[in-house]
Amino acid sequence: MKRVLITGASGFLGSHLCDRFVNEGFFVIGMDNFITGDYDNIRHLEKNNNFQFIEHDVTEFVKIEGQLDYILHFASPASPIDYLKIPIQTLKVGSLGTHNLLGLAKAKNARILIASTSEVYGDPLVHPQSENYYGNVNSIGPRGVYDEAKRFQESITMAYHRFHGLETRIVRIFNTYGPRMRLNDGRVIPAFMGQALRGEDLTIFGDGSQTRSFCYVDDQVEGIFRLLFSDYSYPVNIGNPHEISIKDFAFEIIKLTNSNQKVIFKELPVDDPSQRQPDISLAKKLLDWAPKIGREEGMKRTFEYFKNLPEEKLYKSEHKDFSNHIKK
Repeated sequence: MKRVLITGASGFLGSHLCDRFVNEGFFVIGMDNFITGDYDNIRHLEKNNNFQFIEHDVTEFVKIEGQLDYILHFASPASPIDYLKIPIQTLKVGSLGTHNLLGLAKAKNARILIASTSEVYGDPLVHPQSENYYGNVNSIGPRGVYDEAKRFQESITMAYHRFHGLETRIVRIFNTYGPRMRLNDGRVIPAFMGQALRGEDLTIFGDGSQTRSFCYVDDQVEGIFRLLFSDYSYPVNIGNPHEISIKDFAFEIIKLTNSNQKVIFKELPVDDPSQRQPDISLAKKLLDWAPKIGREEGMKRTFEYFKNLPEEKLYKSEHKDFSNHIKK
């Protein structure tokens, strides 16, 4: 039985990856320190004989006993609300954490896939964004802690590939959504759905003309799975190229939730990208992959998940408490 380590296992994407690999017949070792994750996302796996969970911070030395065939590094805050409150931890998991896991992959002769992001493109001057675009990133802006952590993560991964011959894969993830997103993580889909469910007005930052492209989690996981078992070591965009403005999306959510909320506008955050749309030509060619679940269907599934959350999660404080981690 092949063994895979998935970091960030209790997070949104990490937990779905745990499910996929368990279902594919792997022995999965999940790792998380719960800085942004939620154990409820993997609680259903705790009695599964092919799943083991280790609570650990990957910025500290990572030790795994026995054989290890694959590593998927998905540990990182991924929401502006999170990484603006814990900027140093965000930088550390992208740098020290990645270094530790690359070292583990080298020691175990394991293939490693690292989760990069469309944020490496910054506020793009090229549209749509393909893998050969180098980006437009403000390294000293408030979002730079996430953008540059991911850019460094890609650089050190390629250095290990070139210098040590390590088998590496890099996925550049575009906006992904679905069940198990944290309702209070500040990203646009849970924010809009949470506001609609609570009877609040929907908040748009800026004039709403900025665009995003949303990929349903099942499609994202399929792309990541195919990339891991490909022979390609360079970054690959995985996302849904169907683009929509935030203003139009807000009205889609109002219609979906059958609510009567207004849309209100607030000041746009610094360095918020004006456009975000993946060029997935490479993924189509290399992986024979393209998203299959349209936004209408994906949003219905996601809304059903949020609608059935316990009331305490629906009305939970806007911000997660990071006090235990900020001291470190």
